Amino acid sequence: MKTKRKHQGFTLLEIMLVVSIIVIILGVAISKLGNTTAIAKSMRVQADVQAIKTQLQLYESLNGFYPTTEQGLQALVTQPQNDPRPARWYQLFKDLPTDPWGNGYIYKNPGLKNPGGYDLFSAGPDRQADTADDDWGGG
Repeated sequence: MKTKRKHQGFTLLEIMLVVSIIVIILGVAISKLGNTTAIAKSMRVQADVQAIKTQLQLYESLNGFYPTTEQGLQALVTQPQNDPRPARWYQLFKDLPTDPWGNGYIYKNPGLKNPGGYDLFSAGPDRQADTADDDWGGG
């Protein structure tokens, strides 16, 4: 008399199929995470640029002019010692924010992009100003 044995477990093909599906799902998740990180960095630049613009407007309303390119954003932290000197200077930042790549924001007055005002932007991931990946914070 023959007895039938029950086979328990998975075949090699079934295991390979499950592993392949898991790898595909992980690949999609990782690629989405990378895109999310880039979006988060861009949103941080946008928030920083807006905060700096707000302080620059306050500086201008107090003194009648924006800091020069030479004075830079540092004029919001320490009182400029070169002309034009602000008559009513207040420390508007304790420390200047840095972009998500660890660099200071770039300020030019008068601006190249905005000749009637100023330019304010991050050099972006390549850390080089005036290249295609500069982040203007939505402005």
